[in-house]
Amino acid sequence: MPTRLIDTNAFRALRAHADAIRPVPLLELVKTPGRVAAMQHEAAGLFVDLSKNRVSDETLSLLAQLANERELSGAIAAMFGGETLNLTEGRSVLHVALRNRSERPIVSDGTDVMPGVRAVLAKMEDLVGRVRSGRWVGATGERITDVVNIGIGGSDLGPHMVCEALEPYWNTKKEGAIRPHFVSNVDGAHLARTLKDLRPETTLFLVASKTFTTEETILNAKSARAWLTSSLPPSAGGDAAVPKHFIALSTNAKEVAAFGIDVANMLEFWDWVGGRYSLWSAIGTSIALAVGFDRFVELLEGAHAMDEHFRTAPIQKNVPALMALLGVWYAAFFDAHSHAVLPYDQSLHRFAAWLQQGDMESNGKSVTREGQRIAGYTTGPIVWGEPGTNGQHAFYQLLHQGTRLVPCDFVAPLRSPYALNGGADRHHAMLLANLVAQSEALMIGKSIDTVRAELRAEGKDEATVARLAEHKVFEGNRPSNVVLFDRLDPRALGALLALYEHRIFVQGWIWNVNSFDQWGVELGKKLARTVLAEIEGGPDTGHDPSTASLVARVRASRGSSA
Repeated sequence: MPTRLIDTNAFRALRAHADAIRPVPLLELVKTPGRVAAMQHEAAGLFVDLSKNRVSDETLSLLAQLANERELSGAIAAMFGGETLNLTEGRSVLHVALRNRSERPIVSDGTDVMPGVRAVLAKMEDLVGRVRSGRWVGATGERITDVVNIGIGGSDLGPHMVCEALEPYWNTKKEGAIRPHFVSNVDGAHLARTLKDLRPETTLFLVASKTFTTEETILNAKSARAWLTSSLPPSAGGDAAVPKHFIALSTNAKEVAAFGIDVANMLEFWDWVGGRYSLWSAIGTSIALAVGFDRFVELLEGAHAMDEHFRTAPIQKNVPALMALLGVWYAAFFDAHSHAVLPYDQSLHRFAAWLQQGDMESNGKSVTREGQRIAGYTTGPIVWGEPGTNGQHAFYQLLHQGTRLVPCDFVAPLRSPYALNGGADRHHAMLLANLVAQSEALMIGKSIDTVRAELRAEGKDEATVARLAEHKVFEGNRPSNVVLFDRLDPRALGALLALYEHRIFVQGWIWNVNSFDQWGVELGKKLARTVLAEIEGGPDTGHDPSTASLVARVRASRGSSA
């Protein structure tokens, strides 16, 4: 893409068009005949309403033109075709291969990767079947009841989020049920609090690290191993018990074996699996253990259905592409620096955390794919959110009356597995009512004339009306998308996650950034190794005065506690 984004014909046209459409009330746009039906889409079992956006038919046409000028269709084909899209690391980007449920080959570097993918899935199925059936037993002969996934970043956020979302499928009251737990933080409190209610005899650990050298993960794994071997009875065999209680999700057989894990119990994945896109791979073993391998396959099938929609639908009907282009529109022309994702389902309480990594680690870049400093537009937004209705009593004040425009996504299932009150579940009805109402309120707002009329109807005198009126005005014209599905089952969740993954890909391509590296996480980690050595008594290596003072204070506190 030699042409800069800001120099494309479509971007220039969009800039002029934005000036014309910005004053138009969103409600007026929504009332355009035929608009709602045209901007509501169904894909892979999801219903997506895009009608409450500050766009017209002309806007959508120009955004589609922008996608065409940026050769988006070719980029989509290139990703599914296994071409090297991660330029800085020389890798394909093939998380779509992990959930490819068709017979279509997917080739990378001249090799069809699907036989390898299917082989690992078969190994995962066998392993999960042995654990859940009770054929896999711990060092004392007891069956496994709890699994602790030790990972960080994509090796934690994705599987943790999915397990929480699919909790109704754990079947904890049935024999053979597995309770999942997750440890990611190197803060010892995370591991200690997880282990305090577990029995080593019935606990299985998954160590999730592609290289098996991730410092936080390996330290947590070593501490878990020490807990296991010191807590089991001597007859269990000490270090000999480790292979019965540890599984590796990795590609480094040498380090796995050195840790004490039987490499026969190592599930591998490939360098074309990015960490934040890895829950579909062996990293998803915790998911399969919790909900069963068949349910894990349903998760893959839901994602594959969205993949096929994304791969084949024209841009004007392509839901991930449309959502992405709307985000580009607001970032470029409405000064929108953040994006709120608001799941109206408590089971999705980790959804925003998963998406933060997926989006911000992917598109938080300031140079183009060619290594040129970006100028004239912004890239990845700050992604944040909290389940409704909790968020309504926290940050919705800013969404409605703040000075910043924050586009929002409302996400919810139409039915809940947690029906209360004998099936007449008013809880879920109230939840959905709030979702619909918040979307409407952001759009319509409340004018100064309406506020004054309401205050007068309440019997307020004119002095009070004048004092309070402006405080009660809602500007409105604030855009939102609504994503609905029948129920939060594995297929729907798979489709939902794939929708957002592809949205990230499209935005990164339009902005011309490499969405699949993450060099920004490296500097702090490298410096931390130096600081740790100093804290533990090593020589000072030289820091700025502020950092040096912090190192000294931390080191002194350790000395005093000793």
